[in-house]
Amino acid sequence: MPSSENTYALILAGGSGTRFWPLSRDASPKQLLRLFGEETLLEQTIQRLEGLVPLENIFILTNALQEAAVRQIASQIPAENIVAEPAKRDTAPAIALGIGLVAARNPQATMMVLPSDQLIQDVASFQTVLGDALSIAEGSDSLVTIGIKPTWACPSYGYVEREKPAALSGIEHSTPAFEVKRFREKPDPALAESFLEQGNFSWNAGMFIWSVKSVVHQLRLHSSELADFVGEIQQAQEVLATIDRQFGQLTPISIDYALMEKADHVLNLEATFDWDDVGSWLSVGKYLPDQDGNATNQPLKQIDSGDNIVFNAESQTIALLGVQDLIVVNTGDAVLVAHKSKADGIKKIVEQLPQELR
Repeated sequence: MPSSENTYALILAGGSGTRFWPLSRDASPKQLLRLFGEETLLEQTIQRLEGLVPLENIFILTNALQEAAVRQIASQIPAENIVAEPAKRDTAPAIALGIGLVAARNPQATMMVLPSDQLIQDVASFQTVLGDALSIAEGSDSLVTIGIKPTWACPSYGYVEREKPAALSGIEHSTPAFEVKRFREKPDPALAESFLEQGNFSWNAGMFIWSVKSVVHQLRLHSSELADFVGEIQQAQEVLATIDRQFGQLTPISIDYALMEKADHVLNLEATFDWDDVGSWLSVGKYLPDQDGNATNQPLKQIDSGDNIVFNAESQTIALLGVQDLIVVNTGDAVLVAHKSKADGIKKIVEQLPQELR
């Protein structure tokens, strides 16, 4: 594993807050919510890095709406390491911004890019896999991705198609590494089923590990705009002023399209840890205590009701009578009642709400 003083982490914490309305709002999206106990997903992400990355080497990217909440939740992170993107520009510009921040601090760094909104409970296995990825990234010119072993033919995830095992002589790692043939975008259900049957596909977890030197080289080859932006941040006397001036001019594009699908020497390590991207209230329901066949975070009253998901953020009593397969969320100022089959459409309701409830 690389020495910790040269190991950095970039945590992306600027997502929108529509899928978990009414608990989530524009200023408090999923990663800032306490959906699974007393800690937010952002807090859990930071805690998973203990012993792997020094706190002073962790950067967090967010946006202006969420910056205050992120700073409060991540108060142990140096204030200058928390940066609000001045505009919404997708993952490639955001990650380039983070690469620039790390490069300005330590051009010899090896860094990981991590989402802040995933539920991972097996911290030991997470650290083993990420430690292997760091070793591979430091000891080679590879860009490393973490894949999740598919458990079903999910059409809403991106996929990574693997080829032969990677030849990594002299680099110690216990997690098998494979060369990446290509990235595959969200497939239709039939194509997703074929991916599952072939057995050499992983879900794309959005976790990337690379040395600053290697990723900047690949950006120069495949995205000169982003490479130039990284260089400007690295050389800037006034970093935040440079970001404010240049970031909004960058082309909005995902990191997969801008870099990963084009880069040379991309490797994939398949995770041995549990993983859930917690994409909707249906995902949350899997982790809530069961009460008489209903998933709920607080006691409720029910008669002839089952397979419901109930999340009550207040002290009010929720009573269910003769209903099935509902999502019920109470936050005091708003109540959501939706059928489970419509969980992915909650954002449509949010679009119709007054701004103060978004």
